Amino acid sequence: MMEDPLAALRPLHAPAPITWWPPAPGWWMILLIIVALLIIMYRYWRCMAPRRAALRELKLLRKNKNTTEPPVATLNQLLKRYALVCWPSSSVASLSGKAWLEFLDSHGGNGKFSDGPGRILLTNPYQKQSAELNELTVLARRWIKSNRPGKITDV
Repeated sequence: MMEDPLAALRPLHAPAPITWWPPAPGWWMILLIIVALLIIMYRYWRCMAPRRAALRELKLLRKNKNTTEPPVATLNQLLKRYALVCWPSSSVASLSGKAWLEFLDSHGGNGKFSDGPGRILLTNPYQKQSAELNELTVLARRWIKSNRPGKITDV
């Protein structure tokens, strides 16, 4: 009698379980995208550090405007320091008086430094207190927020 040829076959066995390593190429791409986004966010956060510092100092100045000796002159110094961060020193450092106010107007002041509350930067920077100081701090805050650090434009 003939033996059954199927009896010589081995029994069925399950394949080895799929391991988690190495991940599929799609997971590698997702990982690369996440890392790139984290690097971009970190660089943006570092780039905006001068803006955060200027806004923090402006908030402190507004809070302590009665104890700060010349608050208008201090605010003017803050604007000048921030402008030096945003533009090359060759185009900002030498500005004073009317040219300084025109620079502020041309970069986000919309004429409010020369013709609005910003004119006290020129007319009475060393007075102890000014009635327009609150309007000036609001204007300075708006100007700081509208200009990005590290932005180099031709003046």
